[in-house]
Amino acid sequence: MPTHTVKVLGKNCGSCLWTERLVREVVAELGADAVVEKLTKRREMAQYRVTSTPAVVVDGLVVHAGGIPTKAEVQRWVQGLQR
Repeated sequence: MPTHTVKVLGKNCGSCLWTERLVREVVAELGADAVVEKLTKRREMAQYRVTSTPAVVVDGLVVHAGGIPTKAEVQRWVQGLQR
C-alpha cells in the first residue's frame, strides 16, 4: 500500500485534467510510492483553503495553487517523497 498521497484539486476543466495527467505521469516515471487522488467536490477542496485551482497537495501540504505546474516542479515534489 502506498505510503504517500498526492491530491490534485479542481473541477474537470482543461487545466485541472492536464495537471492530474502530469502528476500521474511523474509518479509513474519516478516509481514513487504514492497514490494520486483527484478531488472535485467543493466540500473536499475547502479543507485545504485554496482559492484557485488546479491545486496540488502532497501528504496534506498544499504545494501549488492556480495554474498548471511545470513538470520540473512536479518532479521536485515527488522526489521529495523518496527521501
